[in-house]
Amino acid sequence: MLFGGLSGLTNPTGTDWGERMLNTVASQTIRHLFTRSESVEVAVRCYPSSKLLQGSIDSFKMSGRGLVIRKDFYVEEMSFETDAVAIDFSSVLGGKLTLKQPTQAVAQVTLTEDGINNAFNAELVKKRLQNLSLPGLADISGGESISFSDVQVQLLPENEVKIAAKADISNGELVPISLKATLAVERRRRVAFQNPQFEAQDIPEAQRELSQTLTNALAEILNNMVDLDRFDLDGVMMRINRLETQGQKLIFSGYAQIDRIPGNA
Repeated sequence: MLFGGLSGLTNPTGTDWGERMLNTVASQTIRHLFTRSESVEVAVRCYPSSKLLQGSIDSFKMSGRGLVIRKDFYVEEMSFETDAVAIDFSSVLGGKLTLKQPTQAVAQVTLTEDGINNAFNAELVKKRLQNLSLPGLADISGGESISFSDVQVQLLPENEVKIAAKADISNGELVPISLKATLAVERRRRVAFQNPQFEAQDIPEAQRELSQTLTNALAEILNNMVDLDRFDLDGVMMRINRLETQGQKLIFSGYAQIDRIPGNA
C-alpha cells in the first residue's frame, strides 16, 4: 500500500489518521531543511498499515524541486528513498520526526549549470578563492595573496567541464583563465577535476604563460574544494556513487547515511 503525499490521504480515522499525521510532519520537517523550496512531496510505504502505530515503516520517499540550501545553493531536483525505517511514533504526535535507529537512503541530486555558477558567488565559496597564499606563485604575485573571481562553469558531454575565471595577482592586473577538465568521483565523497587542460586559444597571447601557471593553481584549488563532508547536514552523511553531465545539468547518484533528522539548514 502506497500513501502518496498529503493529497492522497483521506478518511482521517484509525491508521489513516496516523498516516496523515506522519506525512504532514515529515513534509514540514523536510521543507524546513531548505531555505526555499518549490515543491516537496513525501510518500510512506507501510504494509500492513497497522505497523505504523508501532513506528515501523517499509520505506520513506521524498522528492523535491527548486530547493535552496543554506541560502545560496540551488538544487533543481532531489530525491531519496530509505530502507526500512523505525521511528518514534510518539514524537510524530508532538510534531517532530525522530528515528529510533540509523537508516540508509538511495539518493539522486540534479544541479543546473546556472545553479552551479550562482554557487560560486556564495560567500562560503568565494572566501575559499580569495586572498590565497599559493606555494610556488610568490614570484608572480610579489609575495602578495592571489584571488580568483568571475568563475563560470560550462557543462560539456562525457562529464567534461570548461571553466573560465579571472585571477587578481595583487598588482592590479587581472589575468584571464580558461581550462577544461573531466569530472570524477574520488572516495565517494569528493568531486575531482581530473586532467585539467589549459585552453590557450581563449587567452591573449601576452598573458598565456602567466595564465597557464595560474590555471594549474586554480585546478588544484577546485580539487580540494568540492568535498561533501564540508556540506553534510547534521546527522546525515552523503556519498556519491556516480555523476553524469546531461546537457546543462549535472546529476549525482549515491546514498545517504541518516543517523538522525537534522535541524534547519
